[in-house]
Amino acid sequence: MIGLRSISKNKQTINSISKSFYCTSSSSVKLSVTRLIDGYRSHGHLAANIDPLARMERIRSQLLDIGRYNLVKGQNIPSTIDLINQDLTNLDQVVNFLENAYCNDVTAQFDHIESIEEKAWLYEKFEQLQHQTPTKAEKINILKNLIKSEIFDQFMQKKFPTFKRYGLEGNESMMVSCDSIFRESAKNQLKNVVIGMPHRGRLNLLVQMCNYPAKDFFWKVKGNSEFSEGILGVGDVTSHIAVSTDLQFDGENNNKESVHVSLIHNPSHLEAVDPVAAGKTRAKQFYEKNEGGADSLCLMLHGDAAVAGQGVVTETLQLSQLSGFNIGGCVHVIVNNQIGFTTTPSNGRSNRYSSDIGKFIGAPIIVVNSQSPEQVEKVSRLAVEYRQKFKKDIIIDLIGWRKFGHNEVDEPSFTQPTMYQNIRKRQSIPQKYATQIINEGIFTEQELSEFTQQEQRLLEEQFQLATPENFKYSPMDHLQGKWSGLIQSKHIADDSKLDTGYSLEQLEQIANDSVKVPSDFQVHQRLLRSFANARLEKLKQNQADWATAESMAVGSLMKQGYNVRISGQDVGRGTFSQRHFNLTEQNSDRIYQPLNNMGAQGKLDVVNSNLSEFAVLCYEYGYSLESPNTLPIWEAQFGDFINGAQIAIDQFVTSGESKWLRQSGIVILLPHGFDGAGPEHSSCRIERFLQLSDTEAVNVQNDQLIKQETNFYFINPSTPANYFHALRRQMMRNYRKPLIVAGPKVLLRHSNCFSNLNEMGPGTHFQPVLSDPDTINDPASIKRVIFCSGKVFYDLQDERKAKNINDVAIVRLEQIAPFPYERIQEEINRYSNATKFAWVQEEQQNGGCWSFVEPRFKQRYPQTSQIKYIGRPPLAASATGISSIHKKEVAQLLIDAFNF
Repeated sequence: MIGLRSISKNKQTINSISKSFYCTSSSSVKLSVTRLIDGYRSHGHLAANIDPLARMERIRSQLLDIGRYNLVKGQNIPSTIDLINQDLTNLDQVVNFLENAYCNDVTAQFDHIESIEEKAWLYEKFEQLQHQTPTKAEKINILKNLIKSEIFDQFMQKKFPTFKRYGLEGNESMMVSCDSIFRESAKNQLKNVVIGMPHRGRLNLLVQMCNYPAKDFFWKVKGNSEFSEGILGVGDVTSHIAVSTDLQFDGENNNKESVHVSLIHNPSHLEAVDPVAAGKTRAKQFYEKNEGGADSLCLMLHGDAAVAGQGVVTETLQLSQLSGFNIGGCVHVIVNNQIGFTTTPSNGRSNRYSSDIGKFIGAPIIVVNSQSPEQVEKVSRLAVEYRQKFKKDIIIDLIGWRKFGHNEVDEPSFTQPTMYQNIRKRQSIPQKYATQIINEGIFTEQELSEFTQQEQRLLEEQFQLATPENFKYSPMDHLQGKWSGLIQSKHIADDSKLDTGYSLEQLEQIANDSVKVPSDFQVHQRLLRSFANARLEKLKQNQADWATAESMAVGSLMKQGYNVRISGQDVGRGTFSQRHFNLTEQNSDRIYQPLNNMGAQGKLDVVNSNLSEFAVLCYEYGYSLESPNTLPIWEAQFGDFINGAQIAIDQFVTSGESKWLRQSGIVILLPHGFDGAGPEHSSCRIERFLQLSDTEAVNVQNDQLIKQETNFYFINPSTPANYFHALRRQMMRNYRKPLIVAGPKVLLRHSNCFSNLNEMGPGTHFQPVLSDPDTINDPASIKRVIFCSGKVFYDLQDERKAKNINDVAIVRLEQIAPFPYERIQEEINRYSNATKFAWVQEEQQNGGCWSFVEPRFKQRYPQTSQIKYIGRPPLAASATGISSIHKKEVAQLLIDAFNF
């Protein structure tokens, strides 16, 4: 078999037939007809004419054979009005009806859906599509969308023959589908459609339907920047460009219906944009105060090979009905070229259809031949109608072909010779449909010629504007709308000038409120003792531990009108049972969130996610793009698991602003620390994040270079107060940057890890470097200085005290990137008698901060030009899994730290 896989290579079919839920008659004939209908509904798709290349194996299942049910051709039967909503009394009429519904150019699979109500609705609506005939105006609109797509591809091929545009030839019906979805969305009074899509056909949609200025597009294709002068950014390739636009359509009674469409940026990592689009949709719904999804729709366009092969698709689908991620259903359209680069379906998936991926969440699946654009238009409207009624995902599998190779300069016949012999003989879908409606007398050849010339002329005019002497940038949507008033930061700000403190009286009240529950709410006794009462006792001493500082940071932001959303595995309680934003009533499982009941203007959204890192982090990143007024936090269960979301870090979090001018204030919390838990519960891989920082590492004597703003901030805080300020700093700035936090584990309950509330009061701020509290008053006696970061400070402090060492200072770098040059200089100046300097870390030599800090210490400061490394040796894994060796490593580290 060539092409789509068959689920039954020997054409044997399932013999067992489930009893239809429609059958209420005891008549044996009626029962037989009912079983025949069930056969078509479950297996009719195998015989459908859905492959325009006719390469797919079509199977005539025995379940479609009337003889199997003791029925004969032409037989009179009881009325089928209660079975298919059609009053048919002859078996031939029934068969024709079912053949047209399930074995023609469009078919469907609903049998896997659990809900009887949904199936009944879908069967009736889908089967009635054959009786719907588009109006003259609708047919002309379909044709124009097809022709516009074709003209764009031909224009690009003529002007830029070697440009990789990933054209839509062979599946131009995607444009028909999108137009239908947009129109139906506007008709249903949806405010927004958020689109996540890959490269195939993206440029057609961008320019020919979503109003991206063609002159700007041609300017970019010619090798120029998409950013106007004065805006910092590296830009991205054309197939990743985004656009937001308002589309308007003619509605009933001459009324205008409109919808705002946002085609968001995507990386080349296929399907990675899916959860980003979903997250942005959820955020829109939040700000619309309608989380049921009535006002914003997510449209995801997929490639057939990628949707079957990329695991993030499954992760994203799994989020679809979870309360913290539900967006009221998503419409999926698979732009199915029957090939992925050079990979055929038989090598690309183990099931028949690429759309089968949706079965595990019970999504309806409609498969349609791209050569039947009228059917494409109808099923696209049906998809929006289903989503609006049931608030669930639905999938359209649009099967066409790809005229060229993966890109236009690729030769596909190297690997698919017979497929491309077939393709190159075919009339294009737009021209085939044009011939059809010209023959129907709906459109004339002259009208087609005039429309074609008009579209070509418009593109040519825009092309002429994309010359150095004529070009002017269109207004950019950078920092507009909800983001208005924020800036693009170009220089690293001085934290000492940004007051992130808060009223001490208010902080104390927030901390008290954070453990307050109704009188009839029974908290677990152990939790009451070790968490709530312990917090209150420390407050009496004017102290706060890590979790209390976090609650005060979150609560104070809420008091100021900001929203906070925290998601991840177990975040309501916290991996280490430290947070407890959610409290559970012991007799009823009822959840109570104290911070949401203290009368704050802002809202706290606590989302315990499923066991996904990649999709959930992408989702939260997408959420963060919608508005700067929400502090978005994602926490890994352990920092080690962040590498399961490495694509999200590389393609979105650390580079999104530079590529696309889209700011994100997302906070990523990564529990980190070497405490003997082994290779997968010790390290968030600090070194990998620091490698992604775009801070200067060579010309560090150049003050201008080292003060340039960076792509994200990385901190390894060691005090609750600094963590408090870091969270508040995210929202107090007049710009947004991602914040990566190497968070604590043992410090959550460390006896010395408390902060005085005064350190969080008015006039206080985040401190990128913390002076040594034990030596700051006698710096002249210090001969050696240790620089370190994170929890290792407390181990070093205890060791120094135990050994009665008085000539060593321990300075903490709380912020690693951007590198705090000025504060480090102050510490070096403070200890002017010191002659030896060391960097001490608990991580292995090829991990942690060493490779990042070493060139900066050695090249910036003469005193530290010979700074010594003290830490674990290079390791293949991040840590040892043998507890006895771990203990020896810790002991040796402490010995080495005070003997350099």
